[in-house]
Amino acid sequence: MFVDKVKIYVKGGNGGNGMVAFRREKYEANGGPAGGDGGRGADVVFVVDEGLRTLMDFRYQKHFKAKAGEHGRSKSQHGKSTSPMIVRVPPGTVVTDADTGEIIADLTQHGQEAVIAEGGRGGRGNIRFSTPKNPAPYISENGEPGVERYVEMELKLLADVGLVGYPSVGKSTMLSVVSAAKPKIGAYHFTTIAPNLGLVGTPDGRSFVMADLPGLIEGAHEGVGLGHQFLRHVERTKVLVHVIDMAGSEGRDPYQDWVQINEELALYRAGLADRPQIVAANKMDLPEATENLELFREAVGEGVPVFPVSAATRSGIEELLYSVADQLDSLPKVDEVLEPVSEESEQKVYQAEEPEEAFTIRRDNEIFVVEGPRVEKLIRMTNFQYDEAIRRFAHTLKVMGVDDGLRAHGAKDGDTVRIDEMEFEFRD
Repeated sequence: MFVDKVKIYVKGGNGGNGMVAFRREKYEANGGPAGGDGGRGADVVFVVDEGLRTLMDFRYQKHFKAKAGEHGRSKSQHGKSTSPMIVRVPPGTVVTDADTGEIIADLTQHGQEAVIAEGGRGGRGNIRFSTPKNPAPYISENGEPGVERYVEMELKLLADVGLVGYPSVGKSTMLSVVSAAKPKIGAYHFTTIAPNLGLVGTPDGRSFVMADLPGLIEGAHEGVGLGHQFLRHVERTKVLVHVIDMAGSEGRDPYQDWVQINEELALYRAGLADRPQIVAANKMDLPEATENLELFREAVGEGVPVFPVSAATRSGIEELLYSVADQLDSLPKVDEVLEPVSEESEQKVYQAEEPEEAFTIRRDNEIFVVEGPRVEKLIRMTNFQYDEAIRRFAHTLKVMGVDDGLRAHGAKDGDTVRIDEMEFEFRD
């Protein structure tokens, strides 16, 4: 089974907690602070492995949680940071944030890496809070939580050549003839429902990867049939071989087939129909194919290379493969054709964003709820076991303006305030 789109959950490791400790050497009655910092949590890193071809493994394992950093120890020993969690993915994988739709990474080359979820930094031990006014602090931080998110992984095949065309025009038969691939072949539409790859070699020693893709029909750019599943893979190919049933065996006009497929390509993505294209006039062994070929060549003009072939009898196949190999040799070595850049996206203008509010306050019945990344991070990293840490937490909230904000919203002595999952009693 071919799997080309999955949704998974990833979470970076939490940072290790800092420690409160003091020196206890002999003859040191009042040793100074000696609590070490926690180690950094592990990142979740996606790495391209050219040996993988599908996203099948992610159907069975959909949760990836990296290890947390070690906690700080006494004698000023810092906790160990954790090694990244490596997740191997096939080339051509596009990783997108499931909530925002933002593309996190486009992974195409073997060995390419991308950090998908960062681990949290380690919490500071009490040696970090020592000051002349407070030389023996009872304060430490918990580790920062790692980033967690749902991501969508989409596989766009990396093939040199893509076979495009209507269903049942002979694409799978052609791939089976020119390579060792064994795609399913049948006399009905949508026999191919998943892409097939084959390595093709020419008699002069050149080789390239060819993909037999599901058949295309009118409205495919809107998702009709297998439209989107087909078109996302066409994006990655360098050369398109348009396979046409030149005999019109299903009652369609060969020229209209060519026009309609190119319209669907252009509607799905600007510039896709402008890829180098070679027409394979297939089924030339059937009646009426020769007459239709002449009419087709007159309609498309001399600018489109047309090769009469028969995948069933293998006639004309060698000339077609030579032409495809020549076309590939003439393309730039850098894979600029994989991701064409539109004129609008060549230049980006970055504008400084307005600073986000540090927090927001709302009422939930009788409870005042304080929300915001900064206050939620503060509460998660505060170690409430120590009075000094609690006083530092309260002072930080006051400096941030949370106290004034609560008063402005009508909070009075004894009212309940919720931050993240903890509740406090407000004291004016």
